[in-house]
Amino acid sequence: MKVHFTELTNKIRPKDHIDILRPLLPERYSSLQPNGNGLQSVYLTEVPTPLAEVLMGLIGAEVEPIARSADAVMPISTDDLDSWERKLEQGVADDVAIPETDRLAIIRARKGQGLFKERVGQIESRCRITGVENPAHLVASHCKPWRDSTNEERLNGENGLLLTPSIDHLFDRGFIGFENKGKLIISPVAHRPSLQRMGIDVTGIVNVGGFSSGQRQFLDFHRNAVLLQSIRG
Repeated sequence: MKVHFTELTNKIRPKDHIDILRPLLPERYSSLQPNGNGLQSVYLTEVPTPLAEVLMGLIGAEVEPIARSADAVMPISTDDLDSWERKLEQGVADDVAIPETDRLAIIRARKGQGLFKERVGQIESRCRITGVENPAHLVASHCKPWRDSTNEERLNGENGLLLTPSIDHLFDRGFIGFENKGKLIISPVAHRPSLQRMGIDVTGIVNVGGFSSGQRQFLDFHRNAVLLQSIRG
């Protein structure tokens, strides 16, 4: 189930129960560290069902309203993501520990522009889907989203693909993804007629070409944490 992880963990003392929870933690992208500390960077995360059940058992009756509401939870909206990213962006802008030029580059990277786009352009020359090559019509799209990345990852050229804005939207919101060898993945949640109108062939197998080793690592994050896997009943 998907919930705001702090809604669960704020109601218990994880360090008191970490021996119970540790075996249930995901191997990757866990919001709770093995020592019991949470990750402050996590806004919304998917909690594996076994872990959620144990957490709810530890919390008790207080968690029942959250459990009931979780059944009706829809995927996080574009507005919510944009709002959260703006808060993160403001945090970067206000962080005097980051040199001013770096702050500007990190902020511009959120929109797929500036130094990040230049670095992606050293690896990618066109949109993988549409074939558009003119940089004026392309944005640098993060494989591991800007909102989930460290400042270093936000400027890492291998964490990006050059895409047209509509394809960037589909990729960033998890409607499409890519396998390491270049096969296009279309989420079952995606509205295929809309994708087709955006220039995506939804009738056959599409291969956009292979990726660098660095890109493959970031695409692995995208497939596991961004790509929408199923339709909620």
